[in-house]
Amino acid sequence: MRHSREEVIKRTIREFKLLDHLVADLADEDWKRLLVRSETKEPWTVKDALAHITHWKADIARSARRQPRPTEERGLNITDGNHLVYMRWRNRSPREVLAWHRQVQKDVLLALHEAPKEWFSGRERQADWPFDLDGHSAHHRVKDIERALKRAKK
Repeated sequence: MRHSREEVIKRTIREFKLLDHLVADLADEDWKRLLVRSETKEPWTVKDALAHITHWKADIARSARRQPRPTEERGLNITDGNHLVYMRWRNRSPREVLAWHRQVQKDVLLALHEAPKEWFSGRERQADWPFDLDGHSAHHRVKDIERALKRAKK
């Protein structure tokens, strides 16, 4: 499937709004809620899940700009990459993570607007490409964040 700038931007905005609405007014204790499951053995919280989503969205902006991976991330497998993100953000405040989430959204949209048309339609891709902008985010929003928050209400 070939994609268009407009379609990717539309999906990116839609998912951001859903996620941002979910996390915008969380109480301090909600940010600390442990996820039911984690992609790692680390005890991810709602805050950690948002940092994880945001990191990989920022990676798409880097990719759209055809920038290289940061040196410390080169050659890492998924688990090690996720661990690096966890270690970078686990001691930061929810306010910092929320601000970063919003800043990365602005940066992603700028990168998508600036990317050459061929970046979107130059070759066949999966229907959910670029996955980290909406599919990956939606997965963690529903399976991790919403689930952790619903458990807390029981």
